[in-house]
Amino acid sequence: MVLAPRVTRAVPAAILGLLAGVLTYFGLGIADRALMALHGNPLIIGPLGGGGGGGESGAGFAEALSARWKGVGGMDLMLLPDLLVPALTLAVLLSIDTLKTCVVLDSLTRSRHDSNRELMGQGLGNLAATLVGGVPGAGTMGATLVNISSGAKTQRSGLIEGGLSLLAFLLLGSVIAWIPIAALAAILIVIGVHMFDVHSLQLLRNRSTVLDFVVIVAVVAVAETVSLIAASGIGIALAALLFIREKVSTSCVRRMVYGNQVFSKQIRLPEERAILEARGEQAVVFELQGSLFFGTADQLYSALEPELKTRNYVILDLPRVQSVDVTVVHVLEQVEDMLAERGAWLLFSQLPRKVPTGQDLAQYFEQIGSSRPERHAPVFDELDDALEWVENRILAEAREVAAAEKPLELRDIDLFRRRKQETLAELEAVMERRPVKAGERIFTMGETGDELFLIRSGSVRIMLPVADQQTHHLSTFARGDFFGEMSFLDRNARSADAVAEVDTELFVLSREKFDALTAGHRKLAIDLFEGLARVLAMRLRYTNVELRALQES
Repeated sequence: MVLAPRVTRAVPAAILGLLAGVLTYFGLGIADRALMALHGNPLIIGPLGGGGGGGESGAGFAEALSARWKGVGGMDLMLLPDLLVPALTLAVLLSIDTLKTCVVLDSLTRSRHDSNRELMGQGLGNLAATLVGGVPGAGTMGATLVNISSGAKTQRSGLIEGGLSLLAFLLLGSVIAWIPIAALAAILIVIGVHMFDVHSLQLLRNRSTVLDFVVIVAVVAVAETVSLIAASGIGIALAALLFIREKVSTSCVRRMVYGNQVFSKQIRLPEERAILEARGEQAVVFELQGSLFFGTADQLYSALEPELKTRNYVILDLPRVQSVDVTVVHVLEQVEDMLAERGAWLLFSQLPRKVPTGQDLAQYFEQIGSSRPERHAPVFDELDDALEWVENRILAEAREVAAAEKPLELRDIDLFRRRKQETLAELEAVMERRPVKAGERIFTMGETGDELFLIRSGSVRIMLPVADQQTHHLSTFARGDFFGEMSFLDRNARSADAVAEVDTELFVLSREKFDALTAGHRKLAIDLFEGLARVLAMRLRYTNVELRALQES
């Protein structure tokens, strides 16, 4: 069988090896006539019982089927409880054997199996085999490797193999009876040697994979000394422990940044930005990842603990989290209570609606009560929303302003400060004062327009429409800011939507009216464009700071 492939591949090596074994046996039978006895000879397969040749095989096979059907009809239902444990044991063992064979077959054929389909087919096949007198079986490695080494290429080879085995049993039973058991043992030895995974020894080269090799050795030892069922159980248990060990050793905190390193998309005035840069360390953002379970709960608390006594706002960003269990939830509740005792806040952002396990974390947090409004743990759809909420509180605390603000006049807006009163009066005369209700759309993407909008009071969100009627929050402009400058400068269509977040008062300056005004006030045009360029440059610099913080983390 080992040498046959060097001579020819037209005939499977297993067939040639089996033929060599049969010829050797009959050669020895010439010297010892006792070997030529069929009945009672332990060295050969012997009569198959139901197989044979000619009409006897058909009659024997029919008798076997009839006897099995009579046995099923006369089965005592009281025996079912006694049969349940052996049946489940066989089901587990054969299922593992089949899936193991499928994995090896995938690596040999560069294919991918469907585990559910394979096990369903195996179960139906075993039920059918039982009804016709067969023995429960699985997709065994030996027969599969023989099939592949014999030149099998497609799934039809398995059907052909089974069909030929049945025909051989029915038509060639008298010939098969003379096959020496030693020849079959030799074939199994060659197959067994081929099944050795020599590459698994490489696991000993690295300390990180030594435990994986220990699992292999433990399963082999238990299989040889106890049973395959016990070996399967040991293997699954050790694999589970290694999985937990790997999860525990992987950091559940992907990055940590402070509030003066990353900012929301709301565009701030220079003095507001200065306040956030000075007091932004009151907030810290933890981006979590992986599985948050009992094995990583202590690691998570250890990462949060140093910040709990010094930060007023702890934001947990969860888009990369794959699962959360109740142990971690209790830890987070303790963290929230510790923060609430001194008036601080725990915030959640981007709770996944769908994780690989099928768990809906947003719904899960609602069910356990961790996101109730009365708690000090609000939940936000995006990290930007959480940052904006924190920044507004920091600014409100720093400036101690009332909720209602007086609308700004043109001279109070940074873009027009230090301008002559007469010039401002002429400019304001060509501007429109426009009130906008909360939720009202100011312009939409693709709309034509050349107006520049200046916010006297309130705030405006800039949203980018994406697929499936969804939008992405680009930025938020507040009192004293301006927006719409792109179309004002290049007179092209709007590139996003603008929506009033609250009741808002605007100054609206069209490019057409501005150009008409600046025909006699050229310095006003120069100053305005210089102011626009200065603010846009400042915004780009802030963006660079945030990108640098992301890269460094």
